[in-house]
Amino acid sequence: MYAIIATGGKQYKVEEGDFVFVEKIQGEVDDVVKLDKVLALSSGDEIKFGAPYVEGASVEAKIVKQGKGEKVRIIKHKAKKGYRKRQGHRQPFTQLSVEKINA
Repeated sequence: MYAIIATGGKQYKVEEGDFVFVEKIQGEVDDVVKLDKVLALSSGDEIKFGAPYVEGASVEAKIVKQGKGEKVRIIKHKAKKGYRKRQGHRQPFTQLSVEKINA
């Protein structure tokens, strides 16, 4: 059984027991979050598609870790003008452990 969920502007295919890195979700480590934006749900040969979401379906996941990703370096430069700018960015993430898929 798997589900396709939407969170943080992205879509993820998840199964029970999976670990997924998603955009930051508010909560503490070991909190259980309910993701109710289920786009598709599959159990065996049967597949349900939502319009836009499957009614009554949800995914329960436990927050494993809150953190920041690798640093991305941004360098801006204009030729012959003496302009240089250096920046960095670390995108926050949440690691989830999928506990249960409710159909």
